[in-house]
Amino acid sequence: MPREQNPRPLAKRLMWFAALWLGGVGTVTLISFGLRLWIAPK
Repeated sequence: MPREQNPRPLAKRLMWFAALWLGGVGTVTLISFGLRLWIAPK
């Protein structure tokens, strides 16, 4: 007997999407900054 799934509110889904997107962008930014410092230190 399958259970009915209630879809989450749109605002909550969008906040999760924004948080994951910002986390990904931040991670790529930190890695690129670290590589830049490693490859071409001043």
